[in-house]
Amino acid sequence: MIFVKLCGIRRMEDAQVAIEAGANALGFNFWKGTPRYISPPEAARIIATVPPSIWRVGVFVDEDPQRVFQIAAETGISALQFHGSESAKYLDQLGPYEKIKVFKVGTGFEPEQLRPYRSASAFLLDSFAAGLPGGTGKTFDWSQAIRAKEYGRIILAGGLRPQNVEEAIQQVRPWGVDVSSGVETEPGKKNPKLIQDFIEVVRRVEKFFEEEKPLTI
Repeated sequence: MIFVKLCGIRRMEDAQVAIEAGANALGFNFWKGTPRYISPPEAARIIATVPPSIWRVGVFVDEDPQRVFQIAAETGISALQFHGSESAKYLDQLGPYEKIKVFKVGTGFEPEQLRPYRSASAFLLDSFAAGLPGGTGKTFDWSQAIRAKEYGRIILAGGLRPQNVEEAIQQVRPWGVDVSSGVETEPGKKNPKLIQDFIEVVRRVEKFFEEEKPLTI
């Protein structure tokens, strides 16, 4: 199964549509520098309704580890996603949580950068934009994601939407995909139809891969 994560959840109704459509993870952004920021109490209210089989992902940017633990305890998040300059050692000290380390893919990106992060459950690759830790809404050179698969599970992000996610999956065959702005009507407000369309496309492509059979000579 292709892991599907909906990020930037701020409303109960968006979470429920995503769950019903078949999302595997919901992302809650605790970095105050984004219009998709959600306060821990608001996130806790939504997370309380999310089935335990779905990853509840807290999104952080260079946050103090003790603050990360505090928010995790307050909200019930089950996974941590880091968009800043966090080191491999930083991730290592955060215990048994599922951890996603984000890398921005731009001119200076090298897949080798992923190697030290041995405690990461997956790597999310997003487009680089100066001054932004993520959420650019733009695609990048997907060949870099193919190269990065050598170092672990890759979650493809950056400009994905219902119209291009099939091509992205066919090219990269990532472990997962992540979408935020590609299913929004405005930052932090999801469009139910776009969520459903996005996940429907992913599941259709996934089914095609399952049915593929190796050529025999």
